[in-house]
Amino acid sequence: MNAPDRAAVEASTQAAAPQPMQPPTFATLAEERLHRKQRLAATFRLFSKFGFDEGVAGHVTARDPEFTDTFWVNPFGVHFSQIKVSNLIRVDHTGEVVEGSHPVNRAAFAIHSNVHQARPDAVAAAHTHSTWGRTWSALGRPLDPITQDVCAFYNDHAVYDDFGGVVVELAEGARIAQALGKNKAVILQNHGLLTVGRTVDEAAWWYITMERSCQVQLHAEAAAARTGAGPKLIRKESAEQAYGLVGTPAAGWFQFQPLYARIVKEQPDLLD
Repeated sequence: MNAPDRAAVEASTQAAAPQPMQPPTFATLAEERLHRKQRLAATFRLFSKFGFDEGVAGHVTARDPEFTDTFWVNPFGVHFSQIKVSNLIRVDHTGEVVEGSHPVNRAAFAIHSNVHQARPDAVAAAHTHSTWGRTWSALGRPLDPITQDVCAFYNDHAVYDDFGGVVVELAEGARIAQALGKNKAVILQNHGLLTVGRTVDEAAWWYITMERSCQVQLHAEAAAARTGAGPKLIRKESAEQAYGLVGTPAAGWFQFQPLYARIVKEQPDLLD
């Protein structure tokens, strides 16, 4: 085989190679920081594409790998569709912007600073005012195990049932973090959803699939009201088995990878 043919075969093999099944490791903190920021910017672009934005409401954060008491977050007043790596801001534990030229959303600091402090394992946290999450949150109920996908949250999400107005006080953020506990998600009654993850990818995927699970259950209950037959719950053993496959940190991370590849191909400027 000549050199050009060999190169073509190698390129074809590399293109067809499966994606890695676990998050990457990094040689330097700078590399890890850039990776988190790229995933964060991509998350906002995807959330915009999926209609999770509501004016200036909503925020996703990523803990800095070096200065771990600070986090990267979207700049206040910039639409999700316009966020890119270069306009993300870094906020410290007192709410001061230490990198970036935009202000921070006070609610983002009040909620996320408490979540990151209470959950050292949580690299990222996501909260927006998405339509179906807000609708379901008005019922003040946890999601039921009615589909395979929602089993990712089986015995792994909570409800915060003490809506105290727009979250601008640290005490309210602390109560939200307490309600979240060790779970991957919490339904904020009359407010929306919040998810966390060991990677930005994981937190983003949990938010996407939880929003869709809220939509599915609302549709299922609406159909049940017309037919008189309620949604059928998955039995405990099967829900636990499904959770072990679709509810792990690795599963959450992996599910995000095709979405990341999709949005970077469509909107490469997010990496600027």
